[in-house]
Amino acid sequence: MSVKISASQVNELRKKTGAGMMDCKKALVESEGDLEKAIDLLRKKGQKVAAKREDRDASEGCIIGTATSDNKKGVIVSVNCETDFVAKNADFVALTTKVLDIAVAHAPANLEALLSLEFEGGSTIQEKLTVQTGVIGEKIEISNYKVVTGEFVSVYNHPGNRLASSVVLSKNVAGADEAGKEIAMQVAAMNPVALNRESVPAETVARELEVGKDLAIQEGKPAEMADKI
Repeated sequence: MSVKISASQVNELRKKTGAGMMDCKKALVESEGDLEKAIDLLRKKGQKVAAKREDRDASEGCIIGTATSDNKKGVIVSVNCETDFVAKNADFVALTTKVLDIAVAHAPANLEALLSLEFEGGSTIQEKLTVQTGVIGEKIEISNYKVVTGEFVSVYNHPGNRLASSVVLSKNVAGADEAGKEIAMQVAAMNPVALNRESVPAETVARELEVGKDLAIQEGKPAEMADKI
C-alpha cells in the first residue's frame, strides 16, 4: 500500500532542500512520507553525484560581496559550478546570496567554519551544496570566502556576478562612500598587483624589466641601451 504524499509535504521538503518538485515527491514516496528520511535520501543522491563529478572543473560560478551597514566589514563569497548556464540561473544566484548573508551574520573564521553553519531547516551549508549537486547534476562548491575590516569598507559587484572587489579606507570621512566605490571599481577593472610602488613584489619588477628590455632590443635598440631604457 503506497503512502499518499500531499502537496504541502512536497513544498515543505522543497523549502528545506531546494530540490525540484519531482525529486522531492520521489524522495517522500520512497521514505513513506518521512520528511527527515526524504532529506537524507536527497543528500545521498547529491553525494553520489558529487563523487562522480569530483574530478570536474568547477570554473564557472557566482561571486557576490557586500559591506555591513556600518561599513566596518566587507565579505565576498564565490560559489562555483561547472557551466555558465547554471551560474546565471536565478536560483543559483539566490543560493550564493543566502550563503553571503549567513557569512555576514555569523562571521565564520574561515571557509571550513562557513560550510558548517546552518543554511536552513537544520541543514548545514555543506549539506545544502551536496543536495544541490544532486538536483542540478553539476559539481558545486564554495571556492572562496574573503573578509576585510577597517574604518570604511566599500564593496563593488560587477554586473553579471562574475567579479567583486573590496577596498578599505583608513578614515570614514565625508565622501568616503563615493571614493571607496570608485576605487573598488578601478580594482575590478585593472586588477592591480599592489597598493603602491614599494609593495610591488621584486620578482614582478624583475620579470617586467626583462620583458621591457627584450622588447627594446626587438625594436632595434642596442643591447647596451636596453638596460637604461
